[in-house]
Amino acid sequence: MRWIFFFLFQSLIIIFCFLLLNFLLSTHVCVCSQSSPRYLQNIDISNNASINNNERLQQILKGAGAGSTQINWPQRSKQATPDVKTELAKLNTTYIYQNAWPANNVKLGAVTAVSFDKAGNVVIFHRVDRIWSQDTFDNDNQYREKYRGPIRESTVLALEPATGRVQYDWGKNFFYMPHGLTVDPEDNVWLTDVAMHQVFKFAARGAGNKPLLTLGVAFQPGSGKKFCKPTSVAILDNGDFFVADGYCNARILKYSKAGELILTWGQNSFAGVSYDVAPQNYFAIPHALTLVPELELLCAADRENGRVQCFYSSNGTFHSQYHNQLIGDRLFSMAYTPAAGGELVIVNGPNAELGFHPDHYNEVHGFVMSMRNRQLVSKFGPNNLEFKNPHDVAVTADGNEIYVAELNPMRIHKFLHKSLAKPMSLSATKDVQSISGVPAEAPAAGADASQTTRHHPSGKAVLVASLMLIFAGSTFALALLMARRRKRGCLPFGARSRRHAWEKAEGFKLGGLLDRDRNGFEKLDQQASDEEQETLASGAPYA
Repeated sequence: MRWIFFFLFQSLIIIFCFLLLNFLLSTHVCVCSQSSPRYLQNIDISNNASINNNERLQQILKGAGAGSTQINWPQRSKQATPDVKTELAKLNTTYIYQNAWPANNVKLGAVTAVSFDKAGNVVIFHRVDRIWSQDTFDNDNQYREKYRGPIRESTVLALEPATGRVQYDWGKNFFYMPHGLTVDPEDNVWLTDVAMHQVFKFAARGAGNKPLLTLGVAFQPGSGKKFCKPTSVAILDNGDFFVADGYCNARILKYSKAGELILTWGQNSFAGVSYDVAPQNYFAIPHALTLVPELELLCAADRENGRVQCFYSSNGTFHSQYHNQLIGDRLFSMAYTPAAGGELVIVNGPNAELGFHPDHYNEVHGFVMSMRNRQLVSKFGPNNLEFKNPHDVAVTADGNEIYVAELNPMRIHKFLHKSLAKPMSLSATKDVQSISGVPAEAPAAGADASQTTRHHPSGKAVLVASLMLIFAGSTFALALLMARRRKRGCLPFGARSRRHAWEKAEGFKLGGLLDRDRNGFEKLDQQASDEEQETLASGAPYA
């Protein structure tokens, strides 16, 4: 009778474990987060025009939270968020990573910007030994490390597109905290420095080592004719140019070729962590600019609103905006190519100090978006994995080559369209390290550990493995108990005679195996896995 109860007890344990695991797995899968859209096409914002949004931004940057003054953005009814992880997995990969580019002797700091000169060289802007940390600026946006002097090494490098070898370099003893770089049709180089709060125009290849044009007042943040951490410049064929001003003022300014102000537009859309909809012409850090010549548009990466806003370059009037929930709430940069009828090449970013929402699944990739239908065409990343902290992107006019500047790891990435390149196996690139000595796949500083690309066992695999372990443990315990009863001369089911392991018997006897001079069953190795462990980096550089 005892054996009957024993088997019933074991069966109940297995059934209970099965039901419990099934309940937990189904509960985890069925939980769906919801968030309302942050983008409206037509909104009346006249009632909020008098609110000083710059004060709200400063409160956020100082950690003051939502405060007492809030902008009541119009809200839409909440809609179910798509399964971002599943939809991302469906996207095609049309660009192949060139992990041997650039040449190994190129030493880089945090790479902030990338462009092309007239010869087709890849021109990059990097910070050498400078890191933008939480203590780099005070609460009034004053640069705290002016005492260190300008960066002593070259901050501008031109790389040959085929090999990545340095063709020329310049920019020594001038810049303090590099940010944006654009080469115009006449080969002039436009740069922004967020520490100096200035915009500079240099002759081709930095000839003369002195700027041809300087806008803003050195180390004096402000508005009006001053800038506050300007981010990017875009130049029209006629010489007129646009400046994204940037981290504090959240505006775009248009200048004539001579540097005279023509017009300005844009306001801060920061309103604390509670706002959910950003109207047109409002920015949460206009972080990068690109031109769409065929449509006469200027497009801006509205970083913390996770969208691209496009305006008529003639008068700054709003034209359109581009967003996709697979990109997420942070969009760092974009570049335009007329290929395939017009496409935007976009890089997003990790969840960070602003716009963070733990319920939003996020992956950091490059994306190709069609401007005709606003649909994502494909994604790309290093070895088809994720970026860590991309900052800028450039694409050739034919759409065949893409270059991504990354802050951490400190490097410049190259991608070729799959029609021109063959993919490399991941096993051949596991040990590839970045130029700066940082592992190429080291997680980005400031990024959530959940963003790291990892492979997790499915629910069915967990359930099957758990049941197998329970069954194996129960069988082992039963066999051990039977063996002990044999030695005492007691057998189940009314058996009275004692049998020995060395006696011949018909069939297979588990108890006989246990009585032999053996070590029992070998334990199943539960540590074996094809998942590589990653080390999280600490200390988050600002962008």
